[in-house]
Amino acid sequence: MEHINFLAFAMPAFFLFLFIEFKIAQRKKRPEIFNYESSVSNISIGIAERLINLFITASFYQAYYFIYNNYRFFDIPANAFVWFALILATDFVWYWYHRLGHEVNFFWAAHIVHHHSEEFNFSAAARITTFQAIIRTGFWCVLPYIGFHPTMVITMLIVHGAYSFFTHTQLIGKIKWLEYVFVTPSVHGVHHASDEKYLDKNYGDMFTFWDRLFGTFQTEEEKPKYGLTHPLKSYSFLWQHFHYYFEIYELMKRSKGFKAKWKAVFGSPAHMDQDIRPILEKRFLQDKANPNQRLRFKNYLYIQLGISTLLLTVFTYYFEFLSGFDKVFVLSIILITLINCGALLEQRKWIYYLEYARIYMIAVYFLYEEGLMIFFFIPLGIMIFAEQLFSLSKRYQNVVLQLESSE
Repeated sequence: MEHINFLAFAMPAFFLFLFIEFKIAQRKKRPEIFNYESSVSNISIGIAERLINLFITASFYQAYYFIYNNYRFFDIPANAFVWFALILATDFVWYWYHRLGHEVNFFWAAHIVHHHSEEFNFSAAARITTFQAIIRTGFWCVLPYIGFHPTMVITMLIVHGAYSFFTHTQLIGKIKWLEYVFVTPSVHGVHHASDEKYLDKNYGDMFTFWDRLFGTFQTEEEKPKYGLTHPLKSYSFLWQHFHYYFEIYELMKRSKGFKAKWKAVFGSPAHMDQDIRPILEKRFLQDKANPNQRLRFKNYLYIQLGISTLLLTVFTYYFEFLSGFDKVFVLSIILITLINCGALLEQRKWIYYLEYARIYMIAVYFLYEEGLMIFFFIPLGIMIFAEQLFSLSKRYQNVVLQLESSE
């Protein structure tokens, strides 16, 4: 599809604006806007979402066309008035998708990842999971059903997404007169806050009048404290994606009777047992230790994120021309790298074996491309021999997992 090539420039553009924001924050002497660990986590999740969506985005568009061609309620022409109506309709659907994403456990499990970050900047805008993309696509299917042409819907969703990206920053203060109509960074910052007075407020993505109409609008008063009311104690890439599904499952096990189990899945997150997450974090070893220590060898993380971004950009541009094997290989390599980044932040010693797996996958890929798969055991033998001869695991841990105080 032609739009895929356009998407190849999404990540480079994201990093450009993130770099500009970082430099402005430095000039204004506001270092609190950025946190190293949180930024790495945010970027990793953004890369994963862009990567996985490459495999399913076409299905989203096909669903819009299928509904429009077979079930549309009206034949809506394309003119200036209709475009205006569409942008209102898009934001109205978003409001209810977003609100239900905070009020229903099953939807919150997909959306909570966006709220993990305790910093509020452009990197936080990247915290979108594929689960969330699938759910909101289901809501947006109502637009082609009404009769808006899929091309118009897709165009408007791109505009809508671009606008919401720029509302994730602290560098723009309150613009009170604008907030009567439009969502500003101050308005959206309230939505990301964990302060009690700010909870479950400001669901609109472009316009504030839906929140004003339905009683969920809150202007910024005290400076917000960003993140969850009960912060996640892990930077693990996988745990951040799946922890709330585990929490729902644990609540279902504790619940007796169909009604109680139904509420565990479709009830309110406000009723989630708060002792479940700490228990699961200890069970799955996701309880962060040494909160005042961080990696000294940060450049290794930067290199991995940089390579992942470059690989994703090239992969996106040539996606249609690659074989299924090539696609699975790139998908696997990038996902393993992102898991590796989260494990590095938490100083997990087992990442050394993940490094071996990544090297072996790359070696096998080139052997496959050259028709030499019969020699697949050779790279494995070399790695085992090198480990026994040079004790690489100890060297790796001593260099890559060095710590320094973050105080």
